[in-house]
Parts: sequence; structure tokens; C-alpha cells
Amino acid sequence: MSDKNVSTSDVTALFDAERYQQMVADMLGEAKRLGASAAEAAVSLESGLSVTVRLGEVETVEHNRDKGLGITVYFGQRKGSASTSDFGPAAIGETVKAACDIARYTEEDASAGLADAALMAASIPDLQLYHPWAIGAPEAIERALACEAVARGFDARITNSEGASITSHSGLRVYGNSHGFVGAYPSSRHSMSCTVIGQDESGMQRDYWYTLARDPGQLDSAESVGERAARRTVSRLGARKLTTRQVPVMFEADVARGLLGHLVRAISGGALYRNASFLVDSLGQQLFPERVRIDERPHLPGALGSAPFDNEGVATAPRTLIEAGVLQGYVLDSYSARRLGMQTTGNAGGVHNLYINHDDLSREQLLQQMGNGLLVTEVMGQGVNNVTGDYSRGASGFWVENGEIQYPVEEITLGGRLQDMYLGLQAVGNDVDARGNIITGSWLIDNLTVAGD
Repeated sequence: MSDKNVSTSDVTALFDAERYQQMVADMLGEAKRLGASAAEAAVSLESGLSVTVRLGEVETVEHNRDKGLGITVYFGQRKGSASTSDFGPAAIGETVKAACDIARYTEEDASAGLADAALMAASIPDLQLYHPWAIGAPEAIERALACEAVARGFDARITNSEGASITSHSGLRVYGNSHGFVGAYPSSRHSMSCTVIGQDESGMQRDYWYTLARDPGQLDSAESVGERAARRTVSRLGARKLTTRQVPVMFEADVARGLLGHLVRAISGGALYRNASFLVDSLGQQLFPERVRIDERPHLPGALGSAPFDNEGVATAPRTLIEAGVLQGYVLDSYSARRLGMQTTGNAGGVHNLYINHDDLSREQLLQQMGNGLLVTEVMGQGVNNVTGDYSRGASGFWVENGEIQYPVEEITLGGRLQDMYLGLQAVGNDVDARGNIITGSWLIDNLTVAGD
């Protein structure tokens, strides 16, 4: 085995990282002893606190400490996997044996196997992913109560609450394989959210807001989360329906993230080798206007999508997926890459900080550029066909005239094709939302069908 790496030294005391790296190494050794030609194993641990309050009362306080390990073995091109949450020596031995027994009876698959040894992460940079929060249940309850109290007191039309929550989680991931790679890194994730209900003579509406970060010092204040949740809820009261029309549509940043998510799914290896994507054989094709660039930035310090290596130990690296609107690469793990006759892109487990360049336009300036059209603040339903690109989703938001919001709207359906929506991207706002592994501002799209009455 090669030297073992941990990117943050103080995690050793919290999670005993060296112990779990040795556990992975021992599992790989046992798999080899049982006849496996190759193997990979992973250990994950998580410790956290979750608090929920509602209507000024504590609803739940949960402390969790979860753990699990899994191993995949290869006998030539035959594969077997097993997992357990029991870290006792006997259970671990039985898990390795079970994986080997499964592999002996599976069919051969020419694409099965570890990622190439040359692609393993040679070093593990500290990406500042681990920021533990020394918050106990009493303080978390106090903050959640303050968040909800601000929301409930914001406007007399706020009549009910679905509650406010605070979560804090820290974890350790250890991965190793029989190429000699064993790596580990810790991470943390903290959040605060609030959802309230408003009511007037027109009916009831609900909305929410949340803040999410690896570093608790980067979370929005409890008061600002509560106020924004209430402000969003009140703004939806008096919602109307629209007649069917074709108009420009602006997607708020947190909704626009989903449009990039559809792109990721369409250019992911699993969909491509199954011919289940509208972007099969799309390398080199113009998917967006020329000004659009989309990058993957896996090494952004402290970002929610950052990672030093993927789920197969492959080193992550910055790369460009869209350049001048043209698709430059797919999103592949080693298996799908082999099925396509290509090389893994280090995306086993997903993308790492997908970032679209934005125009120097605020949310208000985007509305002005749109003129008359629809601002979408929420979509619902599963009406996206990854095979054809057809897009049909329920939505709510606001009708805009002369760049100014006029009134809220609901019970409408957006219809179009993702291919046309991407090519019709007029601008991306500078109101960048980084609360996830896809980072984008609001999108203005030239023309969509809005189906209503």
C-alpha cells in the first residue's frame, strides 16, 4: 500500500481516520487472500445534530452517528459487492467473503473493473471542507425559535408555520483500492431553514428559505432566513392564473440550477451508453449561445461540491464542459467511459461545482431586459423526458410587465424542449446561488409556452 493521506489533521482525533484507513487496507488484503484479482473498499462515518421547532415549540431533537462500509471485488471481469454497518472483525470478514461469493457467480462484464491506476489522486489537497460547529441542542433550539419567530411576526397574514430547522453534520470518507491507493478527507455541512404559511381573502400560500454552508460562519443569520421565508410567502398571496401564451421566461437562480441538472443527466455516461439521452453523440455540438461557458471547479475552497478525488479514487481536476456554447466533454465514471470507448472524467459520484459564467446583470436588470414575461420561482412535477428533451413542469411565480413585477401567478405549466431552452438562453444574472454542487445565477430564456386557462 502507498502512504495514506488525510487532508485535515484534526479529524484524526474526531474520527480516528488512521484506524479506518487501516480497516480499508485490511479489507483489500482479505479480498486478495480470497482470490480476488482486484478490489475497492470504502468507509463512511457521520456525526450530527438536527433540531426542528414549530409554532414556538420544540418538535424534534436528533443526534445521529452513522457508519457503514462496503467492498466491491473483481474476479477477472466478474463483480460482487457487499456492505455492513457492523465494524466488528467477524462482520467485516463475512462482508468481504460475501462479496467474493457473489462475484464467483455473476456474469462477466468487459467494462467492469477499477479505474486506471494512473488516474489515482497522487496527493490530497486540503480544500477546507471541514468546519465543525460547536453547537449544542440548546443553542440550536434558540436559533431555530428565533428564525421562526421573525417569520411569524413579519406580517399579520402569516397565519401558520411548518417550522424552522437547524442541522449540523460532520463526516469522514475513506476510500481505497488494490492499485495501492488509500485516501481520506473530512467534510462538514450545516443548514438552517424556515417554512411558513400565509392567508388572506384569496386563499393560502406557503414558501420557505434556507441557508447552507460547510462553514457555520458563512450561514445567513436566523433573522434573515425567517424574514426572507415570510417575505416570499406574503408575496405569493393573491396569485392569479394566466391564459396560455408564449413569452420570455426568467428562472430564479435556485430554479435555474435544475436546468443545469438536466444537462448533467443528459451528458452522463449511464444515459449515453444506454441511448437514453437527447444528447447522445453531441460532442462538438452547439448547445448554448456562443457567450456561454460552463466549467467544473472541484477545488474551490470550502465549496459544497468540492472533492479531492471521486468515488473511484480518481483525482478531480478543473475542466470545461461547454466552451463558446459548444459541448466539450461528457460526465463519466470508469464503467460508463469503457462502455463508450472513452476515459473517466473523474465524475464517479457526480459533478463537482459546475459553474456557468454570468452576465453583469442584477436580478432587477434581468427583469428589465425581459420586459413582459414570466418570473418563475418554483417548479414542480417530473415532466422532463431525458430521452427526447421535452420539458413540461408545473410552475408558479410572478407576471412581469415593463420590467416590473405585477402580481403572483400559479397553476401554470411550462412547455418546451431543453434543446431550444439552452440555445435560447439570453442572459445569466449575477445573483449567483452557490448552495449546492451546481452554481448559477438566474436565467432569462427567450421563449417558452406557458399553459394556463
